Amino acid sequence: MTDISLSDHAVTGKTAPPAEARSMRLPTQWLGVAPFFIFAIMFLILPTLYLMLGAFQNDAGEFTLENIAALAQPSIVAAYWISIKISLASSLIGAFAGLAIAIAIVRGGLPDWIRSATLTFSGVASNFAGVPLAFAFLATLGRLGLATVILNTVFGLNIYAHGFNILSFWGLTLTYVYFQIPLMVVIIVPAIDGLKKEWGEAAATLGATMSQYWRMVVIPVIWPSFLGTVILLFANAFGAIATAYALTGSSLNIVPILLYAQIRGDVLHNAHLGYAIAFGMIVITGLANVFYIWFRTRSERWLK
Repeated sequence: MTDISLSDHAVTGKTAPPAEARSMRLPTQWLGVAPFFIFAIMFLILPTLYLMLGAFQNDAGEFTLENIAALAQPSIVAAYWISIKISLASSLIGAFAGLAIAIAIVRGGLPDWIRSATLTFSGVASNFAGVPLAFAFLATLGRLGLATVILNTVFGLNIYAHGFNILSFWGLTLTYVYFQIPLMVVIIVPAIDGLKKEWGEAAATLGATMSQYWRMVVIPVIWPSFLGTVILLFANAFGAIATAYALTGSSLNIVPILLYAQIRGDVLHNAHLGYAIAFGMIVITGLANVFYIWFRTRSERWLK
């Protein structure tokens, strides 16, 4: 019988790849997230840094604080104030309405198809904004809108005669509420899902009423998530421009429209003042997101 054997060198060469080959292997696990980092750097981080740098420069590229000082102009202060009020009003209305809807579809004992349909619609409606949303509200609540005509002809209620105007503070707030409510539903549903069934059973065993259970257990647990979502909704409305500009044009002096007027190149053109206005918006929305992350972290401790 012929003795066929392989040398140690041949066996080693086939079963143990060199250490150099292992060290030169490309980190393919990072390729999946590379598009995210590229997108974030190109369209978020670099533009933000460019705006912040331009806010402290003049036309000659020299350092100056004049642009920041110009933010104290009455018209700019009024624009910030009206934007803050609209954002706060729409976020609070959207938060409470969205919370009620979320509780109803999660804890209300409704059929499962209502929950799935509501969440599907909320996911779509939370991203419905801009010109289509402005046109939809003009066609619904404009002076000749469908809802306006029905209220006037069927119920004899002329909402415009009572002071309502779609191009006013409350008109824009109501338009923002359209996408604030579904966004609240999408964000707060996981927090309500995180309420453990054992907590309710333990409270009932100890003799707590339903109102005591909600007041002493549910509300303290979801309160950080609720506050964090309100802040997120505030930032979402504060930076919106497409819907506001398509709906009101320049008739309502809010910060995004004022910023657009400063950088688009018309008679109000002052790019560096526009950068300063954008810097103020970045500071406000940045603080809002910091508080949102803080509240979100606190809520996740309870829901784990």
